[in-house]
Amino acid sequence: MNTPTRKIIHCDCDCFYASVEMRDDPSLRGRPLAVGGRPDQRGVIATCNYEARRFGIHSAMATAQAMKLCPQLLLIPPNMEKYRIASRQIMEIYQDYTALVEPLSLDEAYLDVTDSPHCKGSATLIAQEIRRRIFETVGITASAGVAPSKFVAKIASDWNKPDGLFLVRPEEVDAFVAALPVKKLHGVGKVTAAKMKSLGVDTCADLRTWNMAKLQEHFGSFGARLHDLCRGIDDREVNPVRERKSISTEETYTPDVPDLPACLALLPELMEHLQGRIKRNNAEKFINKLFVKLKFNDFQQTTVECVGYAPNLAIYTHLMENGWLRAGRPVRLLGVGVRLGDTEQVEQLSLFDERATH
Repeated sequence: MNTPTRKIIHCDCDCFYASVEMRDDPSLRGRPLAVGGRPDQRGVIATCNYEARRFGIHSAMATAQAMKLCPQLLLIPPNMEKYRIASRQIMEIYQDYTALVEPLSLDEAYLDVTDSPHCKGSATLIAQEIRRRIFETVGITASAGVAPSKFVAKIASDWNKPDGLFLVRPEEVDAFVAALPVKKLHGVGKVTAAKMKSLGVDTCADLRTWNMAKLQEHFGSFGARLHDLCRGIDDREVNPVRERKSISTEETYTPDVPDLPACLALLPELMEHLQGRIKRNNAEKFINKLFVKLKFNDFQQTTVECVGYAPNLAIYTHLMENGWLRAGRPVRLLGVGVRLGDTEQVEQLSLFDERATH
């Protein structure tokens, strides 16, 4: 018996914090604006508007770097109580249409409306109505993607941003995914995308020519996931419950990794695997700490962590340097990870707040 086709909406408000600020102060509109911590306190950008994005500014970027890219950037400290009020209004709107709402952050969520009686059961009409109600109730715009799976819906929501809606019908999924650049696939970062390009793979259609054995030969256990994603296969359900507290990846090495430079050389690949897991769990906006784990050849183990909101090679490098110095011995296991918490806490990036476990 075939499983009924799901109707999934991914709804995401456009530059949420910045939009709330522009709503409350219209004079900010049309100017490069970011919400985040101060540059002199190792602050990070929480979000920015589209005018700021044209300068290359993005969330999780160091505020000091953002100010260099755009000296005229307007920087506003986060007002979390104001954003929480807007978030409650948005989530109440989502809940009006289905109990199957999986929040990804204060403003973003997956909705499974397969059995929703609203709008004559049309997921597209529901998405249009939700966007209209968010604008009328909260005063900001939202974009939405409608598709039979979470993977395609999330990509679709970004298709007509800002203030847009994009529908991918079940019969359109195959062609839609085939044309996607491989870098759009969850878990494919810069390193893997560059590796694929060197192997002559630019699009999902290119990747479909590879069989499972070849995918696993080049990409290990991630090969099976690539096999499904490049065909638009994603059976993950919308899950209203989120319990996970951390996401990490680790590798045991034989023979042992001899010294610190050799450990650091392994970081980019570990980070790539970690970023894939973060994307597959839709956890990007829940990250509040970064950590590294080392197990030495005498089985002593240490973990070093700090506040942070996105995997960052420079930060992981510093953490690994600190961790390795605690024993200064060959290493049998390396790991990198992130802690997940309430995204209502937007803290300033206080680097190297370390915690060791032995």
